[in-house]
Amino acid sequence: MSAGPYAVTRAGSGTAVQIVLAVVLIVTPILWMLLSSFKTGGDVTAYPPRLFFSPTLANYVELWAKTPFLDYGLNSLIVAASSTLLGLLLGVPMAFAVSYQRLTWPANAVLVARMAPGTLFLLPWYVMFASLGLIGRHEILILTHCVITLPMIVWIMLPYFDAIPRELHESATMDGATAFGIFRLVALPLVAPGMVVATILAFVFSWNYFLFALVLSGFRSKTLIVAAFNFVGEGVSAWGTLMAASVLIALPPLLLALVVQRWLIAGLTGGAVKG
Repeated sequence: MSAGPYAVTRAGSGTAVQIVLAVVLIVTPILWMLLSSFKTGGDVTAYPPRLFFSPTLANYVELWAKTPFLDYGLNSLIVAASSTLLGLLLGVPMAFAVSYQRLTWPANAVLVARMAPGTLFLLPWYVMFASLGLIGRHEILILTHCVITLPMIVWIMLPYFDAIPRELHESATMDGATAFGIFRLVALPLVAPGMVVATILAFVFSWNYFLFALVLSGFRSKTLIVAAFNFVGEGVSAWGTLMAASVLIALPPLLLALVVQRWLIAGLTGGAVKG
């Protein structure tokens, strides 16, 4: 016996409620952060919260006046972009080799490295790099952030390489192509959407990562996410300035996602279907 249109209506209403709740949970903290960046310190910490207030740009003015924000932004861009590029150079060929040779242990090994807490790597890294006098260099942050970008890139790219028909590999082999030739001429053009997804996600995760940059960066290599932490102190915290910094830190990855939204969605759905 059919449940009739009422069951469909109830199901649709339930789905709509779930969507609204999800949007509220995601948008509310972002909107609160944005509004708080235009509040004075008293308005930010007021209880009950003040929904109506006189907006001010003082937090942004103070942020630009008291901190070399552009320098910190350049450091974040250097570290995130370089670690993403290094992750692509290492991770994409690795994902192809794992798929081409039908191996599992290399992918599982990098996954274990990603699932392990960052503190597992941090202490030996700090001791090793400190003994070599390398703490505070951009190269160290780029290298350590590969622990974030490399496993992500490998596991994003694997379904795309697995989806390539083996007949294409065999045909290229019969035509005299080497494994590298198959990778460069056959596989790479077919997995371009996956590389877009891997690049964006790796960049965002590296841009937002805090732990390694907090301990291993120096004055000249301090990233935005670490610089924002300076506005939180014992007893007194510049919450308005911190909110302004958080808004500016969130803008680059958000704008990047908006610009490449079409390719990002196509890549994610393509990987889901192919996998």
